[in-house]
Formats: sequence, structure tokens, C-alpha cells
Amino acid sequence: MTPIKRFAALLAVALAVACTPAEQRPAKPLGDFALGYNIVVAKNAKPVGPSRKATPEEWEAAIKKEIAARFDKQTGEKLYHIGIGVDAYALAVPGIPIVLSPKSVLAVTVNVWDDTAGRRVNAEPRQFTVFEKASGSTFIGSGLTSSKEEQMQRLAANAALKIEAWLDANKAWFTPEAAAARALLPREDQGGAETAPDEAPATN
Repeated sequence: MTPIKRFAALLAVALAVACTPAEQRPAKPLGDFALGYNIVVAKNAKPVGPSRKATPEEWEAAIKKEIAARFDKQTGEKLYHIGIGVDAYALAVPGIPIVLSPKSVLAVTVNVWDDTAGRRVNAEPRQFTVFEKASGSTFIGSGLTSSKEEQMQRLAANAALKIEAWLDANKAWFTPEAAAARALLPREDQGGAETAPDEAPATN
């Protein structure tokens, strides 16, 4: 196999992995965790730079769908709520391939709530910035090859995967001992993207 053919084969494998839908990737077991409310607030989302426009309702629907696709797979019994605020985004517009191929990006702030304790599990809100991963349709700029809805779905799926990896790295939050300790503390009462779950509508 020539070096060019070998490179092409490796690139094809890498793109195939990157294109695997988030809902088809094995879930990371988080212990005694079950998804309760799936709350997304996008009313303050701002487009950054050249970008296709998306409504708050479109972002909320896209992200809720991908969060459910990842976290509905958890088999625990204790309820935890995920609250996400959409801060900013850019949905790539058509550009000149290679020379000018804008990338899509999404910035979100995330909190996880313990249903029983009525408290955030994470001490501080966690911010994530996610991009579209390389694929056959994004290699030359997704503004040329993808619809707005496809761009939003990929960004939402990548955000869900990042949130899952974050919670997986902090599985100690979901142990019976941690849950019992939180239950002894006073309930929090915060608004905005951190709205207490008992003040928010069920979205699952």
C-alpha cells in the first residue's frame, strides 16, 4: 500500500469514528444515577460572529433530545436533574472551502441537581465549549455541506458527550455516602439557568 493510500485509509477510519452518532456510543455507567428533569434554557443565547440564526426553542429542543439520548441509558434509581444554559453559539455559514471554512461552536453552562437534597451536586457551574468534530461533511466546512438543523444536532450531541465525560470523572458525587451527606444540608434556592428543579416543569 502506498503512503497516500495508507493515509486515505486511516482518514476514512478516523472519520467513521467521528461520525458515529452519540446515541450509538456506549453509555458510561455513573452508578446510582437516573435522569430526572432535563432542563435547557436558551433565551440568553447569543450568536457570535458570522452565524446562521437559531431560536431559543430550536436550541432547547436539540439539546434536550441529545441529553435524553445519553442519560436515559443510566440504570440507577436515584434522581438527578441536569440544567443547561446556552450562552453562545456560531453555526457555520458557507465559506470558501479550505481557505475560509468557518467552524460551528456551542458554549453552555451546566449544573446537576440532587432531587432529594434539592441542591446542586457541583460546587460551581461548569462551562463547556464544544465544536463539530471532523467528519466527511465538516472537513471542508459544515456551512457548505450541512443544514442548520444538522449543525445543531452535532453540537448538541458533542455537548452531551462532554457532560457525560465530566460526570463520569466525578462519579463520587453519585455514591450513597455523598447523597446522604447532601441530604443533611439546607436546600438551595437559585434562579436563572440554575433554577431549582422543583420550580421547573418536567421536560423528560
